[in-house]
Amino acid sequence: MQFSNASRAAENQDVIHKPTPVMVASAPARAADVQSIDGIIGALYDVISGGIGEARNWSRMRSLFIPEARIMAIGPKKDSKDFGLRILSVSDYIANSGPILVETGFREKELSRKTEIWGELAQVFTTYETQMDKDKSTKRGINSVQLMHDGSRWWIISLLFEAERADLLLPETYLRSNK
Repeated sequence: MQFSNASRAAENQDVIHKPTPVMVASAPARAADVQSIDGIIGALYDVISGGIGEARNWSRMRSLFIPEARIMAIGPKKDSKDFGLRILSVSDYIANSGPILVETGFREKELSRKTEIWGELAQVFTTYETQMDKDKSTKRGINSVQLMHDGSRWWIISLLFEAERADLLLPETYLRSNK
């Protein structure tokens, strides 16, 4: 059976606009958070950071991401030399990592950034440093953030990160910014 381009387009629109199975209401984004790449990246770091016992503003976090966004982590598998990819929705991230962030006093800050923009698409490599109040540990790594501008504001489409480790040190190029 063959379909015309018009019927394929209509079919694709149905898929694009299909409601997600879990609807989570979130407050509208703060204008300062989403009007610039600096604003949305700053808000991303700000919303997950805080001291031990300090609640995070998860509505603000949700307002930065499209509803279908993914937060993904690359890391070594347990008892293996292989690496895996953990894929979470924003709500999954909040449910799984939120309590740990509050319990440990997790703070993350940007060390440097490399940004590429073409049209309404942006790719941001933002080097981070985390500090955990509970055990006084510090870690670094890179967040790869994919964004789009819809004509009114920036949205985070996906966030992929990997932490630095003994066999994968951050190169000097990712410690200098080109904002």
